Amino acid sequence: MAATPQNPAAAAPRRKVSRHRGEGQWAAGHHTPLNGNEQFKKDDDGLNVRTRIETIYSKRGFDSIDPNDLRGRMRWWGLYTQRKPGIDGGKTAILEPEELDDKYFMLRVRIDGGRLTTQQLRVIGEISEEFARGSADVTDRQNIQLHWIRIEDVPEIWNRLEAVGLSTTEACGDCPRVVIGSPVAGIAEDEIIDGTWAIDEIHERYIGSHEYSNLPRKFKTAISGSPLLDVVHEINDIAFVGVEHPEHGPGFDVWVGGGLSTNPKLGVRLGAWVPLDEVPEVWAGVVGIFRDWGYRRLRTRARLKFLVADWGPEKFRQVLEDDYLQRKLVDGPAPAEPSGRWRDHVGVHRQKDGRFYVGFAPRVGRVDGATLTKIAEVAEAHGSGRVRTTVEQKMIILDVEEAQVEPLVEALDALDLTARPSSFRRGTMACTGIEYCKLAIVETKARGAALIDELERRIPEFDEPLTINLNGCPNACARIQVADIGLKGQLVLNDQGEQVEGYQVHLGGALGLEAGFGRKVRGLKVTSEELPDYVERVLKRFQAEREEGERFAAWASRASEEALS
Repeated sequence: MAATPQNPAAAAPRRKVSRHRGEGQWAAGHHTPLNGNEQFKKDDDGLNVRTRIETIYSKRGFDSIDPNDLRGRMRWWGLYTQRKPGIDGGKTAILEPEELDDKYFMLRVRIDGGRLTTQQLRVIGEISEEFARGSADVTDRQNIQLHWIRIEDVPEIWNRLEAVGLSTTEACGDCPRVVIGSPVAGIAEDEIIDGTWAIDEIHERYIGSHEYSNLPRKFKTAISGSPLLDVVHEINDIAFVGVEHPEHGPGFDVWVGGGLSTNPKLGVRLGAWVPLDEVPEVWAGVVGIFRDWGYRRLRTRARLKFLVADWGPEKFRQVLEDDYLQRKLVDGPAPAEPSGRWRDHVGVHRQKDGRFYVGFAPRVGRVDGATLTKIAEVAEAHGSGRVRTTVEQKMIILDVEEAQVEPLVEALDALDLTARPSSFRRGTMACTGIEYCKLAIVETKARGAALIDELERRIPEFDEPLTINLNGCPNACARIQVADIGLKGQLVLNDQGEQVEGYQVHLGGALGLEAGFGRKVRGLKVTSEELPDYVERVLKRFQAEREEGERFAAWASRASEEALS
């Protein structure tokens, strides 16, 4: 039929009109799974896989594991398959998951608030030695990760962990992950408020509950009453930050919607002050909003930060108050700027009871089972048997009498776990990297350790606070965007035109004091081999050009591209 004024539609073929299925928000009535992850979660809750691990997979072996359990639900119990050895970074995005999978697992031990007894630490060390080939990493979320775990050994590992009050419950998966907290909660002289009770209540009431075990994606929580702002609150889904209300006294300022990965966003304040005893309820309300209103259609938009960005803090607070709490929250003040040059608690510090705590620095979080056992021994010999992990891949021994401080420092030095580290050792972090991670493109742990050694040798006088974060892929597990020097792993071309391991460089990121993301200089990439030369060159330019008292991040934000290249 020819087109006419009376029949304009005949001028073009009819387009099929399809109904938009929305963002997969349950509260909007969109319950039909829109991707494979949502489908396997609907088919069976991730928490239920434990029974199959204990009764079937641990008895029949790796090859008996259902694929949706292997690469999905087992995460709810802290288990990821690790990378098969010998697969280079160029294959990471090309191979199918089953081609990348080794028949061994990474197991993440959940340590809420970073709190450990020496008995618990010794058990982790013994498990590492017996079942994990001695492997152990302290993560930047206060957990400890083991590798080379066989599925046959998992039930026994769980039995040993749970016998001393530890678990791997919801250490991974689309659920509430570990609650990070100030590692010196309840003991620091300058603490505004101790958040320990709230961490324990959240864990007791909600972790392992089917009420919150199917979220759009992972959910990260931070709680700290330290004026050092020591839990990277700006990059968590929810954070409770200690503040003093002029009328109501000490409590918490609430932040929501932070996160990094490939689309980084800093959290925003709701402007609400919450007393300690209301923290669990407010936490549950925010998780409920994420569960009900979070975007489930695309995994790339399934974090709370996207909902917060679309709604804004005012609407988010209103929905929280009206629909989840059924009451208004009290308005409150923002936290003050952090009170110290470093926020990692490394070194010797007085506790409020007159004793001391001593923070020390493993290299980029890499330890081993034997070392964990030795840390437990020196903590018992010089302290009270309490140990902490930090969000900078460091550790702390608590309750040290003054006469025991120097003997403890010497004992840590003998283990190469210095409490008086260089700025480079103190400030360098690295993710798991290609050694074990299926997403990684480059090596990170050994590279970070070697970089520390080179910089200590080349610039021994450098003593400014500095963070150098190495990540094996774009997902930012090591927080590259908020480091002074952030290094994102990728394949780059060397001078001979060969494709080799290297890094895209981010410069001048920061949290706490003038929080913001690092600057990317156009075309600035370095090979792994060139990395020590590059960092040395930039730091020497910083030393030459900085104004009095200027931090590296401030200098990097104003420096010329030439100075940064």
